[in-house]
Amino acid sequence: MADEEKKEAEAAQTPENGEAAATETPPAEAAEGDAAAAQAALPPIIVIKKVIDEGHGGAHGGAWKIALADMMTAMMAFFLLMWLLGSTNEDQRKSIADYFRPTSHSQVSLGQTAGSSGLLGGTSIIDPEGFKFTAKQTALLERVTPRSEAGPSTSDGSSQDPKNREGKSEDLSKEEKKKVAAEVDKENFDKLEKEIKENMKENKQLAKLKDQVTFTREADGLRIDIIDKADFSMFPLGSDRLEGRAAALIREVAKSLKDMPNKVAVTGHTDSVSFAPDSGKNNWSLSAERAEATRKILESGGLSDKRFAKIEGVADTMPFNPKDRADPRNRRMSVKVLYQNVN
Repeated sequence: MADEEKKEAEAAQTPENGEAAATETPPAEAAEGDAAAAQAALPPIIVIKKVIDEGHGGAHGGAWKIALADMMTAMMAFFLLMWLLGSTNEDQRKSIADYFRPTSHSQVSLGQTAGSSGLLGGTSIIDPEGFKFTAKQTALLERVTPRSEAGPSTSDGSSQDPKNREGKSEDLSKEEKKKVAAEVDKENFDKLEKEIKENMKENKQLAKLKDQVTFTREADGLRIDIIDKADFSMFPLGSDRLEGRAAALIREVAKSLKDMPNKVAVTGHTDSVSFAPDSGKNNWSLSAERAEATRKILESGGLSDKRFAKIEGVADTMPFNPKDRADPRNRRMSVKVLYQNVN
């Protein structure tokens, strides 16, 4: 018995299940420790970062400067164009366009559009429409100007050939000159009629008077008649004072006439209605006064006083409607554009 108790006491003092169990290391912690020990045993990883110094070539090359210069030039041209369009009128834009047009006949044919044909398109100095009444007259001048048969001439106009220094001139006869001048005038008369009609059409007030204006070709020129009607009269009854629309119409005629070289004759007409015997007036004086009033309006519209060849009043002797001399249409003003007198 004593031996058994002794063994039990020793067994109780042996640390198999007590302190030994309390100091035993958990498996997870043991694994972490093993991994740390293995990591410490490996050699360190060295990362090398290489920085290449390219100097100033990478970000400051010269290619971008060319592209920037092109863009800036294009933008400058664009904004300059916008400024020109906004700060100039139509005539100024035409002048700018004309500056870039060729002026030599060898470069562009007569009437051909040169330079800009868009918004900045204008009239070239060799465009016949730019000078409505001079293109044919230039041709006339070239034909009627004597030409020397002495060959080439020097800068002072003298012939290089001493034998032919006197020279002979090739000249047109008087009849040929008149024929050429008449052709020029006929074309100019057509342009004049077309221009007056178009200008009246564009004006709302004058457009109402289109039936009161007639154009008649005669042996001595183009006659433009401004005719009264029952509902329209240029002058008050018995007066030589032009009414508003009639004066505006005559100024429009003057505007179209002022660039022509032709002389102008103004004739006043009345109907057969006479004045009272004690009034001291008659249709002769009235028609002459109205012709003078018309001349003054033409002059104020831009027609030079040297352009007038004749101002006259014919009363009712040249009626528009011979069958009815009291017809209001017999009261009219005639502005005749005469053919040029070529001597």
